[in-house]
Amino acid sequence: MLLRSPGLLLLLLSGLRAATQEKEVRAMVGSTVELKCIYPEENSFDLNDLYVYWQISGSNTVVTYYLPKNSSAGHENNHYKNRAHLSLDSMKQGDFSLSLQNVTPQDAQKFNCLVFRESLQLGKILEMEVSLHVAANYSLPVISTPSSESRDPELTFTCRSTNGYPRPNVYWINETDNSPLDKALQNDTVSLNSQGLYDVVSILRIPWTPNMNVGCCVENVLLHQNLTGRSQTERSSGTEGRITETPDSLQKEDNVVIFITLALLLVSVIVAVVIYMGKSKCPHRNYTAGWPGEPLICDPISHPEQEQAGAQAATVVCELTGRG
Repeated sequence: MLLRSPGLLLLLLSGLRAATQEKEVRAMVGSTVELKCIYPEENSFDLNDLYVYWQISGSNTVVTYYLPKNSSAGHENNHYKNRAHLSLDSMKQGDFSLSLQNVTPQDAQKFNCLVFRESLQLGKILEMEVSLHVAANYSLPVISTPSSESRDPELTFTCRSTNGYPRPNVYWINETDNSPLDKALQNDTVSLNSQGLYDVVSILRIPWTPNMNVGCCVENVLLHQNLTGRSQTERSSGTEGRITETPDSLQKEDNVVIFITLALLLVSVIVAVVIYMGKSKCPHRNYTAGWPGEPLICDPISHPEQEQAGAQAATVVCELTGRG
């Protein structure tokens, strides 16, 4: 952005010629950070004698500034408007630090602090360069495991982590022995989302191994942070992870069916025998008396009338006695 104020332009040109002190500051996305710019000696200053100017190094981007009696205004970059502030009370004591609110990933820049005194013919009394490093925590990696019904000769794991900054490093490890897996086996996709933060998707493809347990590590170098997600998959040999019936179980089911069938047949036979024996146990008989002194004769006869109405059981007691 071009500056319309001669005073501001003079400050910018003077700052570019000067040697600077450098500092580094780290801040989390969404936080408030203070970029230090303090006069090294104890002193008090008249605000009407000061020109204080914060800019982005190597550009004309104005962050914020202070001029005596606000002789120029409206030159802040819109990205920093209402977020960058100087304290008038602190400046009187030689503290020209910048307070930057609601830090965003785009604030990861080098900032220049320039301080001049009008009484010294705009002589520079302080210059400071502050590198702001911005960071955001990645979400805990979530791993999608291969389908248990997959028949593929290889296992495919997918690892996802979102809303981090700066750009991450991604590693896969074999949890069995904690050894790193070859990076050639993975394919990483890193993209910026609408918040200016990074989302990462890493896909790992390895030959099928039973009971494979892997870990996905997302490293945030700036925060010295490693987040690890873990996953385990199991697939039975010969069944491709499916639940199937074995020949033994089928044989057991066949045996049960045969046993039940035989049992029913045996019951049917027993019932038939009982009914048959019940009908033939006591046949119907006709009784004729012999001469006196002769024994009673029991002869079997048929009774058509009983057969038509349904035979009824009768108990006949044949006594071998004569007539009295």
